Amino acid sequence: MLRVGLTGGLGSGKTFVGHALQSFGCHLIQADELGHEVLMPGGEAYDAVVAEFGSSILTAGGAIDRRALATAVFDSPGRLELLSRLVHPAVLRREEARIAEIARTEPDAIVVVEAAILIETGSYKRFDKLIVVVCDPEQQIERAMKRGGMTREEAESRIRRQLPNEDKIRVADYVVDTSGCKEHALEQARAVFESMRSGMA
Repeated sequence: MLRVGLTGGLGSGKTFVGHALQSFGCHLIQADELGHEVLMPGGEAYDAVVAEFGSSILTAGGAIDRRALATAVFDSPGRLELLSRLVHPAVLRREEARIAEIARTEPDAIVVVEAAILIETGSYKRFDKLIVVVCDPEQQIERAMKRGGMTREEAESRIRRQLPNEDKIRVADYVVDTSGCKEHALEQARAVFESMRSGMA
């Protein structure tokens, strides 16, 4: 089995690349989805997060409003770090359980884990290969505003707090640039897949 980390900044196109790799035959695990699961009522991190951040982050139905939670930690690195400490271990356990399950049924699989802060947390070292997705900074901002419903100021602030692309590229085994058309990004993703597959032969 090949364990692959996939990361990139806000609006870089990492989810697009992840789905492309999945369509080529990789197994895709998205850390953000696992984060949703552990924050749901009954999820491993729900009680601790509500206890720490209070009822103001809850919807009328008692679910955690992720937008409200993001706002609560947006300008506070300490609060963001605390949230990560509450959520990250549970996400990691689910991630490892899914990887183990795939390994049992398909020992020669390529498993791609898509996560936003693999490098910042040092988690990238758990993987055999690391793919970093980048794009033009202005495109990052436009995509974040369009898909994430952020203002320009929010997007710029979030991007400024992330590790610069050049630092991510330094530790990457593969780089996919999504600045151009989708077809070009798909070609790059296909080349990465073929390289990983041939490296396992």
